[in-house]
Amino acid sequence: MRKEFEINGCIEVSPEVTEDKFWEKFINFVESNGWSFGGGINEIQDGYYLLPDGSRGSSVLDD
Repeated sequence: MRKEFEINGCIEVSPEVTEDKFWEKFINFVESNGWSFGGGINEIQDGYYLLPDGSRGSSVLDD
C-alpha cells in the first residue's frame, strides 16, 4: 500500500534561481528519498503566472 500527499503552496527562492534549477533540486530531493512526484510547476512573479514566452499571465488570485 502506498500513501500520497497533495502539495498546494509556493516556495520562495532568490531571484537568481531559475525554474529549471529549482525543479532539478526538487526532483532530486524527492527521488533521493525513493519517492515519486506527479504534477507540474508554474513560475510566479509579482503575483502573476509567467507564460512560456516570458510574458505575464493571469493573477494567482484569479482562481
